[in-house]
Amino acid sequence: MASIITVLMVVGMIVVVMLTTGRTVGAEQNVLNSIDSAGTRSIAIRADPDSGLTADVLDRIDGIEGIEWAAGLSAAVDATNSRVPGGAHVPVRLAYGADLERLGIPHESPLPGALVWESDQAAEQLGTPDFVGGVSIVDSGGSFGIGGRLEVPDFLRRFEPLALVPHPVDGDEPIAVLIVIATSPELVRPISETVVSLLGVEDASKTKVQTSEALADLRGLIDAQLRGFSRGLVIALLTLTALLVAVLQYGLVLMRRKDFGRRRALGASRALIVTLLLTQTAMLCVIGTGIGIGISLVMLAASGDPWPGATFTGALTVVAVNTTLIAAIAPAILASRREPINELRIP
Repeated sequence: MASIITVLMVVGMIVVVMLTTGRTVGAEQNVLNSIDSAGTRSIAIRADPDSGLTADVLDRIDGIEGIEWAAGLSAAVDATNSRVPGGAHVPVRLAYGADLERLGIPHESPLPGALVWESDQAAEQLGTPDFVGGVSIVDSGGSFGIGGRLEVPDFLRRFEPLALVPHPVDGDEPIAVLIVIATSPELVRPISETVVSLLGVEDASKTKVQTSEALADLRGLIDAQLRGFSRGLVIALLTLTALLVAVLQYGLVLMRRKDFGRRRALGASRALIVTLLLTQTAMLCVIGTGIGIGISLVMLAASGDPWPGATFTGALTVVAVNTTLIAAIAPAILASRREPINELRIP
């Protein structure tokens, strides 16, 4: 009976934690992912045409730790569908960078500097939904063949409709926009300051830095608040479960004191008694944790709530087992100290 009660207590604790804190963690991950998708790690530096900002800045910032991706864009020029003279205008930019594959542009262009990759919005305005044909520059009369579809991440949607021509970096090509993506929101401020110091422009007033620092701060605030609430609730539930397990194990020791006395009389050491009780408790806790997680996942799926993830679930399992074992240490030591002569004495 005591074993069944122990399993049921662990199951109850796991279910409560998964349906409260676990649900909160799942919602937290969705919220943070939503904020991240808005570009909390992006840094955009816009430069005037006479600022002197050139593509060689990409080489200077290449060694900065914490930069996930960087690219430079030239000033935009209007272009139209080569087959529709006088049609809708779409801005076309030259793109510089070593990792344009992130945008769907192959590492080695078949015709460097002669092909343009266009976004869905640009293709719709140009009337090239199949990404076949060419575009003509309105002012200069030059033209580019269409290389394919451009994948536009969230941090480039501000430039839509977007059409990019990948161009090799020679070093002195002027760029109008420098895009830098930090590896984490916390690095946006220090990286933006470092990048600005390496721009190589004579007049810093001709550049404008746009960062997602406000979003990054908001993300950190939400993350801290949600984590604080979740941590407090888990600690409270684990503490309550530990106290209940300790009381239950203490009652078990009292009920089985003659059994422990016989074991001691037959030569069982105190360490063996402690080991037996802790092993039994650990096995019951693992069984209860498995059942509790299974029930919780079914209930979360039925209610349409997000799963908190394997990391949270695994951590909860480890913490639950360790907490239960710690709670069982004192009753186990008490059982090991039972004297055989007292426990086996007939009243």
